[in-house]
Amino acid sequence: MTRPGLPKLIATDLDGTLVRSDETVSAYTHEVLDRVRAAGIPVVGATGRGPRLAELTRNDIRAADFLVMAGGGRVVDQSDPGGPVVLRDERLPGEVLAHLLAELEAEVGPLTVMVEASDEPDAPLWGDYHPSWPYQDRFEERSRAECLSCDVLKAFARTADHHVDELLATARRIIPPQVATLTQAGLGFVEICAPGVDKATGLSVVAERLGVDPAEVLVFGDMPNDLPMFAWAGWSRVAVSNAHPEVRAAADEITLRNDDDGVAVYLDRLLSR
Repeated sequence: MTRPGLPKLIATDLDGTLVRSDETVSAYTHEVLDRVRAAGIPVVGATGRGPRLAELTRNDIRAADFLVMAGGGRVVDQSDPGGPVVLRDERLPGEVLAHLLAELEAEVGPLTVMVEASDEPDAPLWGDYHPSWPYQDRFEERSRAECLSCDVLKAFARTADHHVDELLATARRIIPPQVATLTQAGLGFVEICAPGVDKATGLSVVAERLGVDPAEVLVFGDMPNDLPMFAWAGWSRVAVSNAHPEVRAAADEITLRNDDDGVAVYLDRLLSR
């Protein structure tokens, strides 16, 4: 049983929200999340990271009972004594991706494209090299044809001439939501997932499994890919102060920056009141 006055489920984004700029999570944050679980509240890590980064993700949010990964495309129950159970695995067919990329390039010009296709541990992204991509150690240059030869968890696209928010707006105008889900997560690339895949639909899988109403869910985030779960959750939507302006505008409350352990500070006060 959760204590009175507390949410029944807490979900947090990782990079830019729970994880600090130096790519670490403080001991204080881990301790507070442990206290959340001890209070009877399940914890969910809701991240754009794909399942290839599951080990890193589990280390960053050790208290998580569930992981919503790949922006909602992969949902994993970590609470099963028999080991992690995959509850959702949604992918975008390569031929659908090829068609929508062609439509987008006709409008905005050549795209730099990468895809996340493998869920093997630490598998690289495939595609076009771009110096701005921050994780070059997990990248492998491959042709467009190779990248589109299989179903993908997610694709990433950018141009040299458009800010990512401008490119996202253009892509959403051209590509209907029944074809693909489009968002961005602060990496300078538009992210492309299967239709109906976002953090809200991923979290709904968890909530249904636990019998929790969205009105009882507290969420934390910082980037536009968090907006669907902000619209879905009802207990409170909390942005870190370093969040994208659209996320700050959608939030009920603003906490401290990720580098100041904003999520943990908020939860510490919540548990102590």
